Amino acid sequence: MKIMRRFLGAIAVIVLTASCGTARQGAKYFTMEEMPDLVKCLPAPPAFGSPEFSYDSLRYFWGKEQRKDPVRARIATRDAAWQLDTVFTTFNEAIGLELSPERTPQIWKLLYDGIKTIEQIRVHPKKYYHRLRPFVYFGEQTLCPWEDDELRGEGSYPSGHTIRGWSCALMLAEVAPERAEELYARGWMYGESRVIAGAHWQSDVDASRAAASIAYAKVNTNKEFRRQVARARAEYLKMTR
Repeated sequence: MKIMRRFLGAIAVIVLTASCGTARQGAKYFTMEEMPDLVKCLPAPPAFGSPEFSYDSLRYFWGKEQRKDPVRARIATRDAAWQLDTVFTTFNEAIGLELSPERTPQIWKLLYDGIKTIEQIRVHPKKYYHRLRPFVYFGEQTLCPWEDDELRGEGSYPSGHTIRGWSCALMLAEVAPERAEELYARGWMYGESRVIAGAHWQSDVDASRAAASIAYAKVNTNKEFRRQVARARAEYLKMTR
């Protein structure tokens, strides 16, 4: 009997571990090949010397001015984190909940699987255009110099961080439409953080919000995604009412 109880206990641990892993790792709703091709959807980034590029340059120096505000600089530094755990919890205040795999597993799964699907849309244009990043163009460091070496070798257009941030705002606004304004405002700020950090041009960020919306429209055609939105919404209502 003791052996059986130990065996069942071990099975329970394995199942629990597997379920937690699913919440974190999940599965993509579409492959990269099934997602829209941004090279065909969106215009190319501004050419050097164009009026649009002049605006990009002005916004780069605007971003450097924003760094003088210690509060805004801290937010931009936090927004530079690439770990999904950090990205998701950025929206805690906006949604009015502590998001985590333990406390909000359905919302977390929605965000995790959704982002893993949506962010694929950045891969092709980054390689295709391989745009020089602003801090490299101006021969300076970003606000977060520990990421500079990695960023130098990756194209600037579009912004992966902005795609993640805006996508999170879109998904969470469906989960908590009562908090949509706060969520959209935080998603917008997330993109601005990349200009403030000096890691992206303003046109990278602008295109990335459109890219996230294009990808989100595609993901919304997946029936399992819609079911997960419903589960996440039910979880939100249970925790807030």
